[in-house]
Amino acid sequence: MTDLWISILNMSITASYVAVAVMLARVLLRRAPKIFSYMLWSAVMIRLILPVSFTSSFSILRLAGPAGSSGTGQLQFVPKNIGRQAQPALDTGTGSAGRLWNSLLPPVAPSASVNPVQVILWAGSMIWLTGVIVLLLYSVFSYMRVMRSVRTATIVKGHVFETDQIMTPFVFGFLKPKIYIPAGMSEQELSHILLHEQTHINRRDYLIKPLMFLLVILHWFNPLMWLSFVLMSKDMEMSCDEAVIRKLGPQVKSSYSGSLLGFSTRRSGLMTGSPLAFGESSVKARIKHILAYRQPTSGSVAAFTLVLVILLIGCTANPKPVERPSQLLYSGYTVDQLLENKTKYIGDASKVTALLGAMPLPQGLERAGIELTTGSRPYELTINYTVNDIKGMWNDELQALSREPLLHNSILLFSLIDNADIINYSLADEGITYSFTFAREEMDKLLGEDVRPYGADEAGLRKLIDRMESVKLTP
Repeated sequence: MTDLWISILNMSITASYVAVAVMLARVLLRRAPKIFSYMLWSAVMIRLILPVSFTSSFSILRLAGPAGSSGTGQLQFVPKNIGRQAQPALDTGTGSAGRLWNSLLPPVAPSASVNPVQVILWAGSMIWLTGVIVLLLYSVFSYMRVMRSVRTATIVKGHVFETDQIMTPFVFGFLKPKIYIPAGMSEQELSHILLHEQTHINRRDYLIKPLMFLLVILHWFNPLMWLSFVLMSKDMEMSCDEAVIRKLGPQVKSSYSGSLLGFSTRRSGLMTGSPLAFGESSVKARIKHILAYRQPTSGSVAAFTLVLVILLIGCTANPKPVERPSQLLYSGYTVDQLLENKTKYIGDASKVTALLGAMPLPQGLERAGIELTTGSRPYELTINYTVNDIKGMWNDELQALSREPLLHNSILLFSLIDNADIINYSLADEGITYSFTFAREEMDKLLGEDVRPYGADEAGLRKLIDRMESVKLTP
């Protein structure tokens, strides 16, 4: 359940950035037909449904600076293993706000049997699940209430039904949607409303809107998703209004607006809070939009279509990984990456991991994660490896070949992590674990001085790497 909750969080954060982009785009497209704004919301829906996506250099999420991909195309603002990190950290792409959130996350207590962040995640997942269940039950209740109210409706023609139990018309149903109208409608009102509601049916809005509401339920904790649902519904209705005006001509603007106004003054509470019907939202804004609506030219439609396609690609694509400039390699070490990730604290898991990535792997080994001990002195870093050579053949010769590079890597780590006291290596091979331990005092003694000043700049690191070649462990 915790893993599912983390996936929901990551999708919700990603969708939030896309939702903000769509809201800004709506402002830029305010003179465009509302169908374009309505279609833009599909990008938010895609982000709420799919945890993975394709990559592109043109992605609005590049501005957010997310943590990156999990290897499967999923952006991870909240790491999957955050509950197992020694120093939990988020990357929300919000700069100082993100650092504030990270400062509030409790560190791991070495003496505790459970990571505090794991407890928080579990509690959060239970609260989230409770909210989902409550909202689903409320939605089912609302649906059943509407179903009971139209049970006695009589057929007018085709899939149009009339009943005196409702005050406003709406589309209702999933597999076979029907149009329900209140009794006593005039012929003029009927022609307007049927065309409007039929447009909803032709565009499958009766499926799209409930699907969006279901996604909002899954992300109920995110206010941006509720706002997105409201704005999407508004764009949906206005685009249907435009379709009616295009079909009947601009001369019906006044009478059509009058029909909307008439229904708004006698609306009932039946559909209040229900996402399954249409036609009752933002009546004042809709009337203003109808009166101001002008038929777009073919040229402007083509331009708006191009903008829509570009925006949809930018909102649905994950940012393509930025290619690093040519890295400065020296004796197998990526010096610029080492300097970039120098840190004062061993608890900075992301920087420690990046430091290890800039160092050569010993022969026959594959890195298998790290463990950080930060509760009290001595502060320790444990680097886990698995043997990727012939399994069960971890002999004395291979140990000797690996121990020297591990020694050199340790010296560099002590120069780049200011408060590291001990570095442990755990090598697993066919159920047998081999261990090496290096202490800062031991490394300083081997070199005859504190190694930390060497990590100050590129020249110092080069000098330290050169010196390491002559450093040997005593048998």
